[in-house]
Amino acid sequence: MYAVTVDQVGSRSDDDRVEPAMAAVRAVAGDRVVLAPERTAGDEFQLLLDDAGTVLDVVFELARAGGWSVGVGVGDVEEPLPTSTRAARGEAFVRARQAVERAKEVPEHVALEVAPDRRLRTTDVEPLVAQTVRARERRSPEGWELADLVRVGHSRTEAARLLGITPQAVAKRWTAADLRSDDAVHAALVRLLTEADTPA
Repeated sequence: MYAVTVDQVGSRSDDDRVEPAMAAVRAVAGDRVVLAPERTAGDEFQLLLDDAGTVLDVVFELARAGGWSVGVGVGDVEEPLPTSTRAARGEAFVRARQAVERAKEVPEHVALEVAPDRRLRTTDVEPLVAQTVRARERRSPEGWELADLVRVGHSRTEAARLLGITPQAVAKRWTAADLRSDDAVHAALVRLLTEADTPA
């Protein structure tokens, strides 16, 4: 399982943005959550997932929005599961707590901790997730505009028409935003995170 703990950055000097963030996570994850996002304390919330692709979708959405420290814990959870995320316990939640505390100290504000009884270690997975977050942070607003259109199924030709720009301009945005490798990197990270949740 994957527990995700999310803490607002600089909450003492900013408005409480937990509810909008949880709504954004629900929109991204849909019905793929095991336990839905729930405020746990102050400006923090948690959720529980069992699908690596959904974990990445949630992490990347929060990292793109900015203003959040995100910790992912990989490990077992106590069963039977409660109906409330706040009541859930287990190694995945312990690791998520450790991860979110580390996330507060790194530039990406994203960290991941894998339980020691898993097939992979934290150092096998976390650097690649962090590197992907950094690469996405360098993407321009124009690059994101194109990426969002492609993500919902538009071709590059259709994107050019919708954006009112030439196919050549789309090609330049595509290259600058490094969209060619997006799907392949995402698929590789899904495989890696899935392996990390496999008992040794």
